[in-house]
Amino acid sequence: MSDNGKTLGSAVAASPVKNKVGSYFVPVRNIEASRSWYCKVLGLMEADCPIHFGHLCPLPMQGTGLILDTMPKWGGSDPDGAPSIQTPAFMLLTDKLEESLAYMKELGARLVTEIEHDQWFVVLDPDGNKLMICRE
Repeated sequence: MSDNGKTLGSAVAASPVKNKVGSYFVPVRNIEASRSWYCKVLGLMEADCPIHFGHLCPLPMQGTGLILDTMPKWGGSDPDGAPSIQTPAFMLLTDKLEESLAYMKELGARLVTEIEHDQWFVVLDPDGNKLMICRE
């Protein structure tokens, strides 16, 4: 290693950025309605998911977090709101894939796929974000 902290040759230089994801942001249009829907999906109490600054709602998760955000800085103030996630950016886990699919149908989630390869399926949230649910 050289004196400035960078490695020599083909090795990677040291980075001050951690190899760790803190949270994923999910663009939503109506923070209250989205909080209600995600709380139903994740089995959370709305009272445990306060809305901050009128546009952010961190969801208590095991592991990496999810933050619902109307994203006023990133297009949320436009008539159609911030763009929705068009490819699944994260996956929610389940031990009961078939029951999870049936539950999402009960909630009225629009299906993008049925169960694929006995491992996963994709639904749309009320804002058109694609969410993948995978067998753990």
